[in-house]
Amino acid sequence: MEPVLVAMAVTATSEDDGFSLITDKVSYNLTASDVTIVTSGNRRIPAHSGILASASPVLMNIMKKTMRRYQRYGAKRAIKILGVPCDAVSVFIRFLYSSSSLTEDELEKYGIHLLALSHVYMVANLKQRCSKGVVEGLTAENVVDVLQLAKLCDAPDVCLKSMRLIQSQFKSVEQTEGWKFLQEHDPVLELDILQFIDDAESRKKRRRRQKKEQNLYMQLSEAMECIEHICTQGCTLVGPTNIVDDNKSTTVPFGAKSNPCKAFSTCYGLQLSIRHFAVCKKRSNEKGCLRCKRMLQLLRLHSSICDQPESCRVPLCRHFKKRVEQDKRMGEDTKWNLLVRRVVSAKAMSSLCQSSKKNKCDGEAEGLVRNRTGKSWGFVDNNED
Repeated sequence: MEPVLVAMAVTATSEDDGFSLITDKVSYNLTASDVTIVTSGNRRIPAHSGILASASPVLMNIMKKTMRRYQRYGAKRAIKILGVPCDAVSVFIRFLYSSSSLTEDELEKYGIHLLALSHVYMVANLKQRCSKGVVEGLTAENVVDVLQLAKLCDAPDVCLKSMRLIQSQFKSVEQTEGWKFLQEHDPVLELDILQFIDDAESRKKRRRRQKKEQNLYMQLSEAMECIEHICTQGCTLVGPTNIVDDNKSTTVPFGAKSNPCKAFSTCYGLQLSIRHFAVCKKRSNEKGCLRCKRMLQLLRLHSSICDQPESCRVPLCRHFKKRVEQDKRMGEDTKWNLLVRRVVSAKAMSSLCQSSKKNKCDGEAEGLVRNRTGKSWGFVDNNED
């Protein structure tokens, strides 16, 4: 079989009149074809058995079985590909000759048919391209039909994308004819879809709950840092800016910079709670003070995290440390230990985030300084006028 440069495409015909098939640069002369592809309506496409067999193992097995039968009568072998449009079969055969011959318009028009053909005849590269094309063309109207085909064609990527589209646009999908047909004829797939939607909603709720818990642990971690900040440095400037009110007396050491508090809202709330805790008279009552109980819990949490109780200036830190040692002898509090571990991990994550942000800001500031320094020294691009 010799390649012949002929500018013609695959043509469906009823007789073998010497048509040719275009590839990228070379066209194969179909006058020497030894197999005929029969499509719907008894339309025929001449082809070469060697090329088809090398591209599809299924076609190879079919031609091996039919070879002896057709050799007896001296006739050409015929392979029937029915159930899909003739043009889709023509595109499929042309793809077997040259994988780069498939255009986007053909993929959009015959993507579903080509996906079925690629699965039946085990053409992996065509199946991969068709899966991507079919996913890009998913809509609420055709998603149920595509999902059913993807199940039959063993296309997990298409199934997953279809399920997600149904889950996100379920109200629109529920009104389509495809969904109504699915309810009547495939209740198993309907149950799978509803189960997928329920699992997706459960995952959303779980993520929201985990995010809420993580925010709570981050707030507790920030509160622990503020308690140490207040009791160690004696924070008096609470606010988003480093502005000292003239009516309020603030003591700042000589030569020291009075930096604004980073977590001003948390720090201010804790200062109010500490002042209330110091003067509250309801603590000794039987009912007690809810605000003081919360402050005690924060002090206990600090004591559980603190690794230097002897030099720590936070109130009741050593007291709670001794109490924790006594509680260990009687039995550990699992929930409290879990809370401590979560706050410690949140504190570590917060410190990592702050260090990465600081490095990024330092890099940007260094680049800005270099640019300004270069301009001040007269390092100007020669191309500028």
